[in-house]
Amino acid sequence: MTARSWSGKEIAAEIRRWSADRAAALAARGTPPRLAVVVATDDGGSAWYVRSIARAAEKAGIVCDVVDLGADASAKVLGDRLDALSRDPAVHGIILQTPLPAGVSAAELAERIAVAKDVDGANPASLGRLVAGLPAFAPATAEAVVTLLEHHGVALEGAEVAVVGRSTVVGKPLAHLLMDRNATVTVGHSRTRDLPRVTSRADVLVAAVGRPALVGAEHVRPGAVVVDVGTNPTEDGGLVGDVDADAVSGRAEALTPVPGGVGPVTTALLLRHTVEAASR
Repeated sequence: MTARSWSGKEIAAEIRRWSADRAAALAARGTPPRLAVVVATDDGGSAWYVRSIARAAEKAGIVCDVVDLGADASAKVLGDRLDALSRDPAVHGIILQTPLPAGVSAAELAERIAVAKDVDGANPASLGRLVAGLPAFAPATAEAVVTLLEHHGVALEGAEVAVVGRSTVVGKPLAHLLMDRNATVTVGHSRTRDLPRVTSRADVLVAAVGRPALVGAEHVRPGAVVVDVGTNPTEDGGLVGDVDADAVSGRAEALTPVPGGVGPVTTALLLRHTVEAASR
């Protein structure tokens, strides 16, 4: 058996079409959706990601302002700008791009993003509202995993799902999104004893740690669906995931590729969230 490759490009294209149609309607009524991406780094990978968001936004008819404050920006400068953007009625979505300058706390700055404009679910208040079942935008990567699974017809109700990784960006919000769909969720991490024993009983395995090839064949139940969230840069400028794709392909029913799996859906959802924020 060779695992099917579940690309995210098709569902991302559907989301972008919806966003473009809605953005055009909003612009016609005098409310063009506007996204602000706040940057304070000279990291090449970050710059590539921001450019990809800006290009996708332009194609969808969404205004994207890249607010580059420089790699030496202070927490005060960043916080003041986030406050100003949160107050600006012309701005509907705000993203705080990481990494940030040394000594600057992303969590503390994220608190300065208005929840209504927090299109990537970075503000801890957004996560709290998500857990409480109140309106808030989920972190786009976590939502992208669920969107991919539902697009490919995975029945989550009653399913056993193992999430490897407990970050506030993916692991924790994803666990709540899955539980909202009545899945039984186990979250594994670096302190989990005998991780393969935990993950190999799951119907769905999500790897979101940031360690290349962490997940091998021993972690996967035969016939399981494996979602690889990892994006680890290689020396030759490429990307690899957290899953050893060659090893897992012979056991899994389906596997998301890196790149081209979760990533395109994440970017598309950021645009959809911005349009939804503008609609409100």
